[in-house]
Amino acid sequence: MYTKLRFTTFADMNPTLIYCYDAYCGWCYGFSKVITHIDTLYSKHMAIEVLSGGMILPASPIHISATAAYIQKAYPQVEKTTGVTFGPDFLWHINNPEESDWFPNSEKPAIAMCIFKDWYPEKQVAFAADLQYALHFEGRDLTDNAAYLHLISKYNLNETDFFEKLASDAYKQKARYEFQLCKQLQVTGFPCLLLQTSEQKIFLIANGYTPVEEVVKRINATLLSLTSPN
Repeated sequence: MYTKLRFTTFADMNPTLIYCYDAYCGWCYGFSKVITHIDTLYSKHMAIEVLSGGMILPASPIHISATAAYIQKAYPQVEKTTGVTFGPDFLWHINNPEESDWFPNSEKPAIAMCIFKDWYPEKQVAFAADLQYALHFEGRDLTDNAAYLHLISKYNLNETDFFEKLASDAYKQKARYEFQLCKQLQVTGFPCLLLQTSEQKIFLIANGYTPVEEVVKRINATLLSLTSPN
């Protein structure tokens, strides 16, 4: 059971939940159901901001074979802990890296997120979850423009405008700003969930995968502590 809060109590705080994630992060994929539920519970009462962390930003392209062995060992634990399933099309690239044409890079999905946030800020959590499902279950290459076509259709986006922005320097700079902002927030791993209640006050809610019940408990406890008498 979740603690019932009277959110009018926190109106003066104007709290914001900040979700720091990366489209290539397997644990963030596992956290997608949690953050989606949190969005359902809290989005009517506070802003929820998704920031891309830039987990994979090689100076020059690095083939999936460099990390495939690690992912082979890690993904079963993510499935066991979180209940998500990694799809066969994704796992083909992990289990057959010598045949894969993947060169993972976090920049393009981060740019796509910045574009989407400008158009539909209220749906950014859903879009982040869709990006991760596209990669980790459907096996779409997020460095390939074609990987975004089904999402353009799903959200009824203007295809020409989307791809122009995806290639633009302006949105690349927006994505890079988010990478730096995550560093300024001292985020050292993903997923990470923060609660900001003022310009000076930011509270850590989750660092790494955390069950939804625990996330709700921490959010509510933090909010209540700020209104409790000293």
